[in-house]
Amino acid sequence: MANAYLVVRIKGQADCPYWATHAMMLLKLDKKYRATILPAKENTLGMLRKVQHYVSWIELDSSLAKELIDKKARKSGYQKITPEDLKTLGFASTDELATALAEGKATLSKLKPIKPWFALAPPVHGFKRSTKKLYGQKGVLGQNKELDTIVRRMI
Repeated sequence: MANAYLVVRIKGQADCPYWATHAMMLLKLDKKYRATILPAKENTLGMLRKVQHYVSWIELDSSLAKELIDKKARKSGYQKITPEDLKTLGFASTDELATALAEGKATLSKLKPIKPWFALAPPVHGFKRSTKKLYGQKGVLGQNKELDTIVRRMI
């Protein structure tokens, strides 16, 4: 079993039922193309399966986590994270923070000056598969094995 998941919201707010909006709000995925890192727990996986028609997720590796933290991590005022911010959190570098997040030892929502989500752009050259279908049905939603390449195009 994975230690942490990278979750990306693919669909927007239109025609989204209340229960799905509420679940994604709890997952810190308020807007389209927001991403977050969640530790792997049974209740987390249950919430992801509940909203699988709106989000996509993958097991996180530390290289992708480092890339996200370096390029897209922000604090209040939408300012970039500095090495001083990492030292106040108790991490020596972004590598150490990325491995802690990938192993599920740290969570973004508990690291206070850092926002609990990453704001991504739409992928360069678009999605290669349908955004209306699950991954097993030739789409991108749900548990997606190719999400890491899509996220690298979204950074």
